[in-house]
Parts: sequence; structure tokens; C-alpha cells
Amino acid sequence: MHGFEKELTIGLQSVQLAARVCQTVQKQITREKLDKKDKSPVTIADFASQAAICRALSQAFPSDVIVGEEDSSELKSPENAGFLDQIVAELAKVGVHGSPDEVCGWIDRGAGNGDHRFWTLDPIDGTKGFLRGEQYAVSLALIIEGRIEVAVLGCPNLPIVAGDATSPGSLFFAVRGAGAYVLPIDAASLDVAAAKRVTVSGASVWSDARVCESVESGHSSHSRSEMIAQSLGIVLPPVRLDSQAKYAVVARGEADLYLRLPTKQDYREKIWDHAGGVLVVEEAGGKVTDVAGKPLDFTHGRELAVNRGVVVSNGRMHDALVAAVIAAGVS
Repeated sequence: MHGFEKELTIGLQSVQLAARVCQTVQKQITREKLDKKDKSPVTIADFASQAAICRALSQAFPSDVIVGEEDSSELKSPENAGFLDQIVAELAKVGVHGSPDEVCGWIDRGAGNGDHRFWTLDPIDGTKGFLRGEQYAVSLALIIEGRIEVAVLGCPNLPIVAGDATSPGSLFFAVRGAGAYVLPIDAASLDVAAAKRVTVSGASVWSDARVCESVESGHSSHSRSEMIAQSLGIVLPPVRLDSQAKYAVVARGEADLYLRLPTKQDYREKIWDHAGGVLVVEEAGGKVTDVAGKPLDFTHGRELAVNRGVVVSNGRMHDALVAAVIAAGVS
């Protein structure tokens, strides 16, 4: 794995552990909680997931910066003491034992800003999917001098055998120059030699192409996506799913295209929402740019400050897809 064996091993182990926490918490979600719009399950899982991963990274690579989505400031207030106790308890269930102060310290290791070498982490990508019991992801990536070098993408509810809901979830990973692979997320042994290589589809005709997009229209403009699809002659209905699982389905050829089109002029994507998925798609043979066709630039802190939106494809159709996006007035 081109000199990143330790980074990949720790990444796989920590994302798998965080996914176990998330799966345990997700099973506790009841219809009553959803009816009350109770976000406490995702709060507990988000923080516990970040704590588990940051703890592992800090032990293995103590000088590495971590850029994560969460910080513990809310948890330190007296009214949230119950949440913090639940986070400590959920971590203990998977063998991660620490005091409330230690757990907050692990979470806050993710409060860094990107340097020449740093990790970026989304402990739960796809909050609403998580609450619905559908797709979400745990995403981790190592970035060095602006290049994504290692990526791990845990998709606990995305069957490793496409279309077989009885099969376990998926743990995708990639190292730059070494390809993209997948293991069962519940694998007892994270043996990379046993992983299955994933590759993008060979589709090159628009009538065969399938687009995937966000479930939530607030995350991406569905109307613009539909207009672009019609202009290209795409006839298959879009696949809508939450989180970076969309990158995963493009990487393994279930979908051919993924559009995340801006809904607000001043919005910029967060780096943790994309880094893990980007390398998995690229190493599977696909291509990722912004809506203008520019590569995503991870050298501007916590946001993709010089990019607008994201366009993902199997590579063969990318230039024409970007041209159609521009022609539709997306910028």
C-alpha cells in the first residue's frame, strides 16, 4: 500500500469500531423518537464515533492534526451531562473506556485546522438517513500537501453484495495508486489481501446512465439535476440516498454519476463531507471535480473554499456531464 500500511490499518480498525457504536445506537431509535424529532441518538453516535476514531489516531500518530466535524463544547454544559454519560457508556460497550473528561478530550482532538499532513473525519455523514434507519457513512481520510492519500469509508447499511439486504454492510478503502477495495464491515479480520477490488461502471451511453443524488433537496438541487438529466437523454430514474454512500455506489458501478449541485450561492462544501469518498471513486477509476470541472482543493482549511458543488462520474462521461452542468447555468 505504498508506504501507508500503518495509516490504513489504523484507519480501518477505527472506522470499523466507530461503525459498531453507530450500529448499536441506531438500533435503539424508535418510532416515538422520530415522531418527536428527537435528535439525541445521532448526537450520541456522532460524538462517540468521533471520540473512538480520534483516540485511535492520537495513539498511533500523536503529532497528526485531525479536522473533524464535532467539538465537545456543548457536552460540557450541565444540561447535557446526561448525553455525555450516554456517550461514555456507548464507547464502553465496544471496549473504549474513558472518563467524561477523557472522552471530551478525544472529541476535541478533531478541532484542528489542516496542515501539510492531517486527517479529516465525518463521524456520521447522513444524519437524516441515520435517523430513518437508512444510509449513513463514517468517513476518514489522510491528506498530505493537499492530496488525499488514504481513505476509509464505512457504510454500515450498504450491503456488501449489491441488492442483497441480508449481507453485511460495507467498509471501503483506498490508498492513492493502489486501487479501491471493500471488506464486510463486520469482518473479524481486516485483512486487506482478502478485500474485493471495486471498479466503476463501463457505461458510456446516456440512456444507460444512472444518476444518484441526495435524498434531501436542501443538500442538492433536484430540479437542476432533472433538467441536466433530460438535456443529456438520461432516462433511468435517479437513485436517492444519504451520505457518502453515493460515492460508494458510483465506485462499485451501481450508479454512474453523482451530482451535488449548489442550492445557495455562498455555500461551500466541508472537506469531511467528501474526502473519503473522493479517493475511493478515483481509485476505482472514476473522476471527481466541482461543477466547473476543477479538481477539489483541500488546501483551504475546513471548507472547499475555491470550489462550488461536486460532480462525480465513472470518468468516461465526465467532461460532457460538466459541460451540461455549466450549460444549465450552475456555477
